[in-house]
Amino acid sequence: MKASAFVYPWDVVGDPEAAGRVAALGVRQVTLAAAYHSTRALTPRHPRHRVVTAEHSAVLYPTDARWQGRELRPYEAGDWAPGDAYGEAAAALADAGLEVHTWVVLAHNSRLGAERPDTSVVNAYGDRYPWAPCIAQPATRAYLVELAAEAAVRPGARGTELESLGWYGLQHLHAHDKTAGVALGEAGSYLMSLCFCPACREGYGDQGLDPGELAASVREALEPLWRGAPDDGGWAGVEKPLGAAKAAATRAWRDETARTLQEAAVRAVRAAAPEGFQVLLHADPVTYHTGANAGVDPAHILTVADGVVVPCAGGTGLLTPFAARGREGAVVAANFTVVSGMGGHPATLAADAAAARDRGATELRLYHAGLASDGDLSLVREALAGS
Repeated sequence: MKASAFVYPWDVVGDPEAAGRVAALGVRQVTLAAAYHSTRALTPRHPRHRVVTAEHSAVLYPTDARWQGRELRPYEAGDWAPGDAYGEAAAALADAGLEVHTWVVLAHNSRLGAERPDTSVVNAYGDRYPWAPCIAQPATRAYLVELAAEAAVRPGARGTELESLGWYGLQHLHAHDKTAGVALGEAGSYLMSLCFCPACREGYGDQGLDPGELAASVREALEPLWRGAPDDGGWAGVEKPLGAAKAAATRAWRDETARTLQEAAVRAVRAAAPEGFQVLLHADPVTYHTGANAGVDPAHILTVADGVVVPCAGGTGLLTPFAARGREGAVVAANFTVVSGMGGHPATLAADAAAARDRGATELRLYHAGLASDGDLSLVREALAGS
């Protein structure tokens, strides 16, 4: 199977050996960050630094004139990715014989939420999630679609992978995360991720719900979890306390909102891209799931995008719904963490890849060539050489 490794520009810029080292892994492609959230990252082989601190969400290239006069616009990177860091890294990787695709993070932006709190998801208690822009708000949607088109279609890129193109919500780390004290489970996470900003309150109203009553119902449904009761699990754990009709109405609003944003973003990317440009989404096959791998309807998303990148850190089961709905030529990429210090298992990559193939995967994604140790990378080379 074709394999691609994730890479940051700062892994490559300033290190003349980086591109060749990635190519030597045996991958044919790299997925290179063009727009990324705040992070602190190790660079264990870079000749100039060992830790990179990206202080806020930013684009890693110079923006163009499309943003002039716009209220919402992307932030430029600081000294962690100055100038056209993406372009410099992309050129080095292409010179090493690698096909370069962009990696674009969209609805995850803590600086936007801090400076424009009105753009953020608001939960049933009135708490804002500054890391999670509400994708129901028209101005935010327009910003995300335009950002997708610009960041995805960089010079020389052969395709893109769009991450967090959907509802974000409570889950996924924010700074020094301290939210694990209560086991929310799938149902609790969904309830804590329901947004009650003005746009979403209006959306619930269009579904026949009273948003004030809904918020009260959500708080009541969460109360047993705060006292330590177990999550009932899955969608049934949402339907039981809210009632099936009310739960379905919240999901109808959120599914439609995410689906239409994904359609608009993919259209915008394709309109800006050359012929044959590949558009993939990082995706989870359960529509009510939130986070970097946006919940999607497998049957629908594979009629919109060219394929999906599916998280497989917890096993390959999430591949099956996409493979079952796959059309001819659709990409179903299995995403494995190969950084042992982050819970990855590079030693079992060959077996994991075989299991993914049996589940219908057509490609592999390896997270992350810049973060992995020399030992981890050696295991990846061995696995890919034997595949």
